[in-house]
Amino acid sequence: MAVNIPGIIAIVVFYLLILGIGLWAARRGAQKNPDGPESEDVMLAGRDIGLVVGMFTMTATWVGGGYINGTAEVIFDPAQGFIWCQAPFGYAISLVIGGLFFAKKMRAAGYVTMLDPFQQRYGDRMGGLLFIPALLGEVFWSAAILSALGATLKVVLELEINTAVIISAAIAVFYTLFGGLYSVAYTDVVQLICIFLGLWLSIPFALTNPLVTEIGNTTLTRLLYTPVNASVYNRTFNETETTGWYGTWDTTYTGVWIDFALLLSCGGLPWQVYFQRVLSSSSALRAQALSFVAAFGCVLMAIPSVLIGAIGASTDWPETSYGKDPAVEGEAGLILPLVLQHLTPTWVSFFGLGAVSAAVMSSADSSILSASSMFSRNVYKLVFRQKASEKEILWVMRAAIFVVGALATVLALTIDSIYGLWFLCSDLVFVILFPQLICVVYLQFTNTYGSLCGYIVGMILRLCGGETIIGLPPAIKYPYFEESTNTQLFPFRTLAMLCSFITILLVSFITERLFKGEVIPMKFDIAGCYSPDRAQNGPKATEVAMNDAGYPETAFPPDGRYTPYDTSKL
Repeated sequence: MAVNIPGIIAIVVFYLLILGIGLWAARRGAQKNPDGPESEDVMLAGRDIGLVVGMFTMTATWVGGGYINGTAEVIFDPAQGFIWCQAPFGYAISLVIGGLFFAKKMRAAGYVTMLDPFQQRYGDRMGGLLFIPALLGEVFWSAAILSALGATLKVVLELEINTAVIISAAIAVFYTLFGGLYSVAYTDVVQLICIFLGLWLSIPFALTNPLVTEIGNTTLTRLLYTPVNASVYNRTFNETETTGWYGTWDTTYTGVWIDFALLLSCGGLPWQVYFQRVLSSSSALRAQALSFVAAFGCVLMAIPSVLIGAIGASTDWPETSYGKDPAVEGEAGLILPLVLQHLTPTWVSFFGLGAVSAAVMSSADSSILSASSMFSRNVYKLVFRQKASEKEILWVMRAAIFVVGALATVLALTIDSIYGLWFLCSDLVFVILFPQLICVVYLQFTNTYGSLCGYIVGMILRLCGGETIIGLPPAIKYPYFEESTNTQLFPFRTLAMLCSFITILLVSFITERLFKGEVIPMKFDIAGCYSPDRAQNGPKATEVAMNDAGYPETAFPPDGRYTPYDTSKL
């Protein structure tokens, strides 16, 4: 296949558009701070994101290149179909939950990152431990996006994958370095507009292509690539009857379906990419409202991807210019760009491919910024350098942006199972961080000991469950384990999360009774949860540094005595 010159031109044009918007946003942000930006301005855009931009950037929390490509892939994949297309609804539900229970409280407290309440309640070291799954999730998500983009450009445009990945990462890192959340937010606006217009422009042409049958009747066109005993794990293909792109419900996998549904709905909450948008809102009420609007946006933006997946499932691919079946070739993940390239006119694919590629590249910037923000504030400033100046923090964050971007690029180029690693990290976010988030926001009696024990229990149970995608064998075979495919059919991720949550509660309750009842001497309170010195001598250095870093309503009165934060204000 020859190099797709129009496709390359389209991508260059849209990349330049994203870069230009990013640099313009960086300059606009700089004009608001003529004396130089502070770290909080870069992380949260001065908490001055407007209503319209806020709606777009909150929706872009999950709607990006991975979201639209993944949705189309699941619809097209004969082993899954619409029944397994859980991401649009799962992420929408997570945004609704976030708006109802977390956005208002977190924004009203004036936090700067998602990890602030953890370090304030559980201390420096525990905050550092919780930073690990949060960091890994963001880095591997960025790497997975870049890897998918490279694979797409290689197959569709015949470009060399290393060059495509490096250029895409360099552009995202470049404008994020200078503009921070200002650049991320404004490129999100362009990203969503490009996706919406580019995909909807392509759909009428793809639907009317003579090689595409009516999407309501796709049985005959899928005979050549329907898997035998269709499931999300079985990839053996044969001539078999199929229900088309709707998918087939198999009660055997009910536990798996429930597990992934809860993973998306609840595990989509404790991510810095979400709370970065929440905390950048001008008020707590707006943060809550934007979460609800973004939930609707998630579902709305999934519609064109669902239609393109259905079109791909209704196409006689061997007769197209592509000449082979993407499902049989293991290229279901490329169905969206393949439909745009081979089933629409050249000028239409110009806009479609350019918009999609730019969206994929732009999706990586927010994860890179999120990981860098947590490191510079919650690790560097609050753990190692409590008295670091704003200028120092700003340069540390810029260095972290470069390092995280470079690390994601290296992973994208060197590891074949990045998506598997990202799935595992996403599981750890769900299993470890979600119960911790509930406890730190709502359950005031929880302490460092409970947090640490819950962390350990959740991680052990999840890792012992194994991971098929990366070849991690299960050490624990939960009920209904399927020996033939080495698959856990029980919702073990949810079980691990619940065990972690219960452990936090029990250990916190028991240690509180033991220390306050003086069953265990206070000298053994190594975490300082109940030490009288904490109440008499004022807050720890971390709490002072956190307070100095921008809390609008201080928890520490001028006399220096420590008083707990008044949660009634939330």
